[in-house]
Amino acid sequence: MSLSIQTNIASLDAQDAIRINTQFQNNTIEQLSSGYRINSSADDAAGLAVANQYAESTAALTQGVLNATNGTSSLQIVDGGLSDITAILNRLTTLATESASSTFTGSRTTLNNEYQGLLSEVNRQAANVGLNTGGVNNANLTTYIGGASSAADAQVSVNLSGANNAVDLAGLGIANTSILGGGAELNGNPAALNTVRLDNTAVQFLTNSSQTFNFNIGVTGVNGVVANQLVPIVVTGGASGLTGAQVISSLNSSLSPYGINASIAGDGTLQFGGTTPFSVATVAAVGGGVAAATPLSQTINSSSYNLSSLSGAGAAAFADFTGTQTETVVFQNGTGSTTVTLNSSAAGNAGSADNIADALATLNTALKGTGISAVADAAGTSISFQSSNVFSAGETAQVTTGTGNLFGGVGQLTVTPAATTATGVGNSIQALAQLTTAVTNLGLVQGTVGAGINLLSYAVNLAQSQITNYSAAESGIKDANIAAEAANLTKAQVLQQASLAALAQANSSPQAVLKLLQG
Repeated sequence: MSLSIQTNIASLDAQDAIRINTQFQNNTIEQLSSGYRINSSADDAAGLAVANQYAESTAALTQGVLNATNGTSSLQIVDGGLSDITAILNRLTTLATESASSTFTGSRTTLNNEYQGLLSEVNRQAANVGLNTGGVNNANLTTYIGGASSAADAQVSVNLSGANNAVDLAGLGIANTSILGGGAELNGNPAALNTVRLDNTAVQFLTNSSQTFNFNIGVTGVNGVVANQLVPIVVTGGASGLTGAQVISSLNSSLSPYGINASIAGDGTLQFGGTTPFSVATVAAVGGGVAAATPLSQTINSSSYNLSSLSGAGAAAFADFTGTQTETVVFQNGTGSTTVTLNSSAAGNAGSADNIADALATLNTALKGTGISAVADAAGTSISFQSSNVFSAGETAQVTTGTGNLFGGVGQLTVTPAATTATGVGNSIQALAQLTTAVTNLGLVQGTVGAGINLLSYAVNLAQSQITNYSAAESGIKDANIAAEAANLTKAQVLQQASLAALAQANSSPQAVLKLLQG
């Protein structure tokens, strides 16, 4: 290589080495001070993109864990409220059981005052935990947790929506219940109104005679369909006759298999109660003794919620369906909605309403499992719909080409609640049946809430595992290898010092040219 004083190649090489070594040293110091291998996209663009995805998933899951924790807390608050409502239902059952005994001698009004107060408390507590009908928690509750490729898999749902998951009085099916005396007193047209007072201790009833009470009873068959069973109950007085209490005892001995009870009402007359659907009509006493009830008097079970057919039309008897006459009625209760259509198809076929027996078969088949039963009156001229639980009904359509009219016209129908004016055990027995259902319904809601708490717990476990693994994956890409970078720093410092020393030597080399110019 020729000697030159214009261009010092060695110095330029040393300067370039100093630049490279200084950059190496600065990069190493940056990694050591930040702890990251990637401090800008220039360090590793592809690796940074992947690491950012892991960081985004970790951020979402971290908030998701907080969401799940908050959701669990909310469900635990609901669960505590449900436990308290369970205790209230137990107390309601205790009060109803006390009132349901015909030997109870205390004040049913006092019992019912406490009972009604507790019913109000059920509504208040259900509203406080948001599980009243339409409440904030009476919904499909979703908690977004993340960690999945689809929104559906990234969230946990606890479905507390719908009437069946509400734990207020309407949802539990115990609204309008009472443990005051109740029951169905015999009535009819004024001439057949029962006026016989069984509490008259000066009278012996049915001496050397008997009297028949014709019951139409709704009996559930093996297939779950309610069938109407005509059951004549005969009370015989014998030579010495019967006291009013003995008449009641005789009736109850025959009625007990059917879940129907007889008692003496507050006005001293005969009444019947229970949760079984029934209607009853009396027959004249045979033999000349004093009758236990006025002949031809009748009633339906007003211990249940009931709806009588033909009330809308004001007609007196069931009209057979003929021609193309059809009638559609929708029944609604806690189990859902049931639509029944009656028409004049051949007798005995589904949908037939050629006579009252066909209509009853069609109705009860359609209403199977709803808790609503259709029962004929004792004369077989009208139909009573009865249920232990609240229900509603409305006629939605009618074709009037022909005859046949169950309710009279399109529109909502009036359901009569259980009677509370008479004394007896009918309302209490009805309340007990509804409370049993309420406890079952509440248990189902508690099961849903408990399962939801467990689901959120499992989801949190998975999310925490994902957070750990995503963080580890991000660390593997972004974090600096401290041991390696410490060694690199030492290397960079030595190289930089060597480069500076070499630069000094390179800068002094042109001075050698001066030796050639001297002399």
